[in-house]
Amino acid sequence: MKNLSAIILLFIANSISGVSQGISMIAIPWYFTQSGEMRKYAMVYLAVTLVSLVWGPLSGTFVDKYNRKHIFMVLTMVSFVLLSGVAMVGYQLDGLPWYWVAAVFAMTFFNYNVHYPNLYAFVQEITEPHFYGKVASYIEIQGQLTSVLAGAAAAVLLEGVPDGQLELIGTTFQLPVAFEAWALHEIFALDAVTYLFGFCFIIAIRYVALKERVMEEGSVIQRFRTGWHYLKTNPYILLFGVASFSIFVTVLVTTFYLAAVYVSNHLNESGDVFASAEICYALGAVFAGLMIRRIFKSISTVAAVILMTWLTAGLFVVLAVSKSLAILYAMFLLLGLTNAGTRIMRINYLFEHVPNQVYGRTGSIFFITNILLRLVLISLFGLAFFHEGNNVVYAFGILGVFLATAALIMMRYYRRF
Repeated sequence: MKNLSAIILLFIANSISGVSQGISMIAIPWYFTQSGEMRKYAMVYLAVTLVSLVWGPLSGTFVDKYNRKHIFMVLTMVSFVLLSGVAMVGYQLDGLPWYWVAAVFAMTFFNYNVHYPNLYAFVQEITEPHFYGKVASYIEIQGQLTSVLAGAAAAVLLEGVPDGQLELIGTTFQLPVAFEAWALHEIFALDAVTYLFGFCFIIAIRYVALKERVMEEGSVIQRFRTGWHYLKTNPYILLFGVASFSIFVTVLVTTFYLAAVYVSNHLNESGDVFASAEICYALGAVFAGLMIRRIFKSISTVAAVILMTWLTAGLFVVLAVSKSLAILYAMFLLLGLTNAGTRIMRINYLFEHVPNQVYGRTGSIFFITNILLRLVLISLFGLAFFHEGNNVVYAFGILGVFLATAALIMMRYYRRF
């Protein structure tokens, strides 16, 4: 592999900032749940998602026009500065008002809108085609291993270990130290420092571009239209790219919003259970990164995506009718496997079918559909009904129906894909 050292440095930088970023994104919804402000959080999530309708396509044009290493450098440095500022406010006030917490959520969310399209486009740019499948798996393994660490760290930091005993996935661990739970501004300060470390690793990246890119002139709108024109002339790539995103839509709505309500209102459990579920999800995703291409080596990419979409629909129905912690952990393990497995298959498919010149813009167009679907679901689940008692289970049932619909669409156009 020609750019192996560059890919390794990129993965290291991604992992360092990913751990603390993951802790923050677990801590924020739990903060709103415990403060009784979950409907306020729903409005914030909805507003951020609406802004992403503009920011997502714009970020795709940046990814295709500018040096992708430089984009990562700007992202990490801006994130370091903004998070450091919010953490300093927290130290001065001895705590953070909810709107500062919401601001960090928005910043991280907008970071995701650039980070992931840029990551995939950059990796495609510096990787030989016959390594696409392996690198797609490695991206998922790296990302989810950091999520495991983030989940474990979040369980420790959110609840603390005042007696030295930590509960994770139904198991008690005796730690050599005891300490109180961290405040959110302390978690944000840790997150800020890791962005700075990530910046240092990104600076060290040296690579040779393996894809020829032409610097396009014209306005942002004109460049965006180029990506849209490509997909219009390849409608089945567009349809598959949208339909295969369905699991990811439900995962974002679940992990960023519904899971905290489910654990608190339906299971009546604490933050360590919420973090443990996230760890199970990440472990399932790591397994997918290691094994998914072997599991489905004898069937097509599209068939594998359809099967995993049906499986995910079923697990949401199981969650809707269960109150068992063991089933919660098992279903989140499967959710991690199906989401990561689908992403690996989907990325490999798009790497093979979409030119690097327009990869960022096509990715942003797929992301727009993702945003629109999430807007519908978040608007629905933000209704008071889903926050009363354990009515959150009905949201899980709706997600199951949504995924079954996506699976049926992919089955209908299977041969065209």
